[in-house]
Amino acid sequence: MRILLAEDEITIAVTLGDALEAAGHQVLHVANTAAAVAALSSEAPECVITDIRMPGVGGMSVLARSKELDPERPVVLMTGYATVDQAVEAMRLGAANYVQKPFRNEAIVAMVGTFARVRTLEAENDGLRRQLAAAHGIEGVVGASTSMQALFQRLRTVAPTDATVLVQGESGTGKERIARAIHQLSGRTKGPFVAISCAALPETLLESELFGHEKGAFTDARKERRGRFEMANGGTFFLDDIDDMPLALQVKLLRVLQEREIERLGSEAPVGVDIRVVAATKVPLRARVAEGRFREDLFYRLDVVRLVLPPLRERGGDVPLLAQHFLARQSPGRTLTIPRDALAALEKYSWPGNVRELEHAVLRGVSLAGTRTEIALEDLLPDDPRWKSIGEAAPSVDDSLPRPLREVLHARERQEIEKALKATSGARMKAADMLGISRKVLWEKIKEHGLGEPGEALADP
Repeated sequence: MRILLAEDEITIAVTLGDALEAAGHQVLHVANTAAAVAALSSEAPECVITDIRMPGVGGMSVLARSKELDPERPVVLMTGYATVDQAVEAMRLGAANYVQKPFRNEAIVAMVGTFARVRTLEAENDGLRRQLAAAHGIEGVVGASTSMQALFQRLRTVAPTDATVLVQGESGTGKERIARAIHQLSGRTKGPFVAISCAALPETLLESELFGHEKGAFTDARKERRGRFEMANGGTFFLDDIDDMPLALQVKLLRVLQEREIERLGSEAPVGVDIRVVAATKVPLRARVAEGRFREDLFYRLDVVRLVLPPLRERGGDVPLLAQHFLARQSPGRTLTIPRDALAALEKYSWPGNVRELEHAVLRGVSLAGTRTEIALEDLLPDDPRWKSIGEAAPSVDDSLPRPLREVLHARERQEIEKALKATSGARMKAADMLGISRKVLWEKIKEHGLGEPGEALADP
């Protein structure tokens, strides 16, 4: 750290300067106020240590001038004639500290060390913020990795059209944010954006939600109700978890896409709708077609333009950017940082819950940090058995037969799920909490990895 030391007592200047240089800092010594004020402009020090009583107008003017040039630069005032009024005035003007002579040089060195660490953290976070600004190519979506930049380019190309878009990605990757970005960049941005999850409602309720109903169409249908398709008229309709849509409703959705009209339950009069459809799936729909669980003709209607969202574990370099993004959003107006070692640990983790899991981890860290200005690693995922493996070195390619990265990550994900289920004696709700993912996502992962029995209920044992 470059330090300006303004002190007219040569003994203090020499001993303190030597102690600071021994700690690795660069020290420029001046013996009067005029030289100190000049050095503030010419030398641009990162920290100022000044005596209050020196030839000239004194150290308080050095403090005032330093704050004019760089409000964030720490200034330490030294005095042999301390008074309460003087200390109060120094703090009012923005002094970082007020030290009475005689003092221990080690105390000043420790103080400057703290300033240096804070400045380093701020510089790192400024760098992350700049990268974050560059990565914010699309509102609400963060990503500087090659895969995300390619996705952004494709998204910008397709958004201004009215083409149907199929967004494919694991749970927690941010598919709805991509759908909203498509809406915002389209010609329909002034129209409504309406979203529904096909997995959130049973088939009977989902049909009513999508298409609406007439009065008396079924028990409790006491009045006419518009469905989500009609609500989205003139805008964008987002169908999340389209892979979970029942086959009977797939037929009706196919008609909507072909004819751009719907029929409310209990009515035979079609209603025209002007909508753009964006659908999302957490699994490749071709697999669902092969299983007989998804109509092939509907698949081709939806798969006009496909956007594939990579899982977080495959987005090299995006974890620190996303962590900074969530930190800024969850602690507005507060000086709070994630240290470099914690960010490095976050990057080593596989994030089975993807971006959503990282967001929850940062929120947990903000909540547990209290009044501290730095989030500790243990604040992010406290008492989590998965975290113990974070610091372990990844196996080199010589340690085993080479395998595709996707296969290795898939095996690691299975291992972490097995650990969580074992630690909770098979209680899936507790295991999901331990893994930082939803119970529904855990159930899907259990089926994907073959860890549950066929037809096994979702309820905890």
